[in-house]
Amino acid sequence: MSAFHSRLGHRARALVCAVSLPVVLTLSGCATRQAPDPLESWNRGVFSFNETVDVYVLKPLAEGYVKVTPDPVRTGVRNFFGNISDVWSSANLFLQGRFKEGAASTMRVAVNSTLGLGGLIDLATPMRLDRFNEDLGQTLGVWGVPSGAYLVWPIMGPSSVRDSANFATSMTFSATTLIDGAREDNLIRLLSGVSTRAAFLSATDLLDGVALDKYTFTRDAYLQRRQSLIDAGRPPSDDVEEDEAPQPRYDLPEAEEEAAASAASAP
Repeated sequence: MSAFHSRLGHRARALVCAVSLPVVLTLSGCATRQAPDPLESWNRGVFSFNETVDVYVLKPLAEGYVKVTPDPVRTGVRNFFGNISDVWSSANLFLQGRFKEGAASTMRVAVNSTLGLGGLIDLATPMRLDRFNEDLGQTLGVWGVPSGAYLVWPIMGPSSVRDSANFATSMTFSATTLIDGAREDNLIRLLSGVSTRAAFLSATDLLDGVALDKYTFTRDAYLQRRQSLIDAGRPPSDDVEEDEAPQPRYDLPEAEEEAAASAASAP
């Protein structure tokens, strides 16, 4: 138990750093309006690297996982990791001042963690306790922290200076919190990554088919989706920035655009 508490202590300190770092960087580095993609040279290089890793490692692993794993098992794995993420979503809903949604999300976790056998079975959704998928980047956005420059991380994928806090929190508060041991941690992270990639196989195939410049499409889809999620969490306001330029959009059917945007947001 002492080792477990020590791990929690390290994770709590990491959370403090995760919250403070993007605030400092975005407020100091974005005091003036930036170009749409000031790090494009770096981002394109990392994007190309990630594409290579995906083609030769992640996608084959995901396709093999789908072939050898029965659908009920894959659903249970997704439900388990989704239930863990719901805990963090609940915390972010409360931090955003959305107390009704936070209470509903907390109830969702309670139902799935107990009656749903630790989250393997999603009983909350049929009970109309929907998933919200909130994270620290959205919470900082609701608080008014600017996104900063668009940023592509190796393996982790598209992000921004502000949203980079999500990587620290996702590694700090995850299923690995329940497990002690480096080997077990790595196996859980691998299973989570493969499961996530498998869920987006059809969406990424769609992305390959519609994007003339896949990097630009991914960047714009990611930024549009993140802003829409942040706007959904803000209280209604009549104030609109007159000098805010609209983001370019792509003429896709609504369902296809949502799938492509989700795939762009996935690591």
